[in-house]
This record gives sequence, C-alpha cells and structure tokens, in this order.
Amino acid sequence: MKSKFFIALFLLVSSISGVVLATPAEEAELEQLNKIEQELELQRDWAKYRWGKAQTDCYQNYWVNYCLRSARAEYRKEIDPISEQERALHEVQRKLRKSIKDQEDQKRAAERASPEKAAERADNQREFEEKQKASAARAADLEQRRKDAPKRAQENKAGTQLD
Repeated sequence: MKSKFFIALFLLVSSISGVVLATPAEEAELEQLNKIEQELELQRDWAKYRWGKAQTDCYQNYWVNYCLRSARAEYRKEIDPISEQERALHEVQRKLRKSIKDQEDQKRAAERASPEKAAERADNQREFEEKQKASAARAADLEQRRKDAPKRAQENKAGTQLD
C-alpha cells in the first residue's frame, strides 16, 4: 500500500510539472521510474503466481468452473490496479524519453551547425579527395607497369645474357 501511494504521488507530481528539466535530472527521474516499473512487474508476477496456484487448487475441487471464476475475479482485482499504474507510468516514461531525445537531437544539431564542425567536415572531405586521387594515381601507375612488363622483361633478357 505504501508503494502504491508513493507511485501515485510521484506520477502526480511528474505530470503536474510541465517545465523542461535538465537532462541529468530527467535521466535520474527515468531511472527512478524504471525501478518503480520493476516493482510493478514483481507485483504482477506474484499475482500471476497466486492465480496459477488458485487454478491448480480449483482442479482439485468438485465445482471447478465456479472456483475458476472466483479465482479469476480475485486475479482481476489484483491486476487491474497494477495495470492502471503501469499505464500511467509508461505514459510518463514516454514523455521523459521523448524530452531527453529531443534535447539530444537539439544538441547534435547545434554541434553540426557549429563552425568548428563545418571546418572539420571540410578538412575530412579534402583529405578524402586527396586519398582518392592518390589511390587513382597508384592504380594508374600499376596499370602502366603491367603494360610495360613484357618490354622490361625483354630488356632484362637482352641485358643479362652471358656469352
């Protein structure tokens, strides 16, 4: 009960505060929400366990369908509040993740627009073109050497003959 009150209070405060937080604060809040989500998953797992145990017990009784309906109703009573809390939690998480992503996108866009990055991109482009030219020159030289190979071989044979 204490955790449900904490979750409800936290979600209420999070939804009311519409101000844009700093990224580290948002990340900390997101981490805290992830911990709450893990706690809700644990509660859900225990409810599923109790539901499975109740089902097994029902098959030991004579009135199986009646027992299963009662057990299912108990399971729904446990799961419905958990599901509502998860939906609210996921909504807040989505908003936080979107806010964090938007801030990171703005930061990346600002970095791309900076004069230092533009100069770096120009240098990288120039270096790339120089490497492409050097590679093309090496390939042309290699091709020329292949074409001249028979002629050089003939010259070598003529120059190295011993009498």
